[in-house]
Amino acid sequence: MKTKSLYEGTGGTLITFGIISIFSGIFAFFPVFSYKPWFAGWSVRIACPIWNGTLAVIAGVLILLADRGQTQRSLWEASFTFGILSIMGSPIQFAVAIVSILLGPYCYYSFAGIAGTNYLGYAVLFPFPYEKFMSLCKDPLHYEWYHLVLQILDLCSSVVMFCASLAIVIKLTARLLQSGHLNVSINHYGEGGLLPVTQ
Repeated sequence: MKTKSLYEGTGGTLITFGIISIFSGIFAFFPVFSYKPWFAGWSVRIACPIWNGTLAVIAGVLILLADRGQTQRSLWEASFTFGILSIMGSPIQFAVAIVSILLGPYCYYSFAGIAGTNYLGYAVLFPFPYEKFMSLCKDPLHYEWYHLVLQILDLCSSVVMFCASLAIVIKLTARLLQSGHLNVSINHYGEGGLLPVTQ
């Protein structure tokens, strides 16, 4: 049985959770699978899961391509760059998901004589108590649970993408400091670097 290298495992992880994050961002635009753009809150409008997931997918694809064709220096450098960008984007996605959970969803609500369209955390209580008000959103119905699931998914995917990107960047940084380059190929002298070009 062949074992996966660090690069194969983290590249696959970045691609998988990047795609999950992209779909989570897309589903947030369609509250409870109906197109109602006026219920897209600020956390949806900045589309953090979409662009951070895209960065993670690009980093994962570049890592897998670089690992398979180990003599292309530019692929390792691009992997390193997109890994750093993914590390910077993941905490932003995490912070946006935390704030979105605390504010509650943006929906039409009717509660104790108050009716309006806003974040539930502003109308009821901050942070929004999900367990006390089971169906506060009147339009779209049950949107608070849909919102909560999406934001928890964003939290989890951002943590996984951060850890995978950090592992790759640490490994590549160690290689850069040790050998002075990012390429992993080994020539016949046992030294790292590009293979010699033969005519």
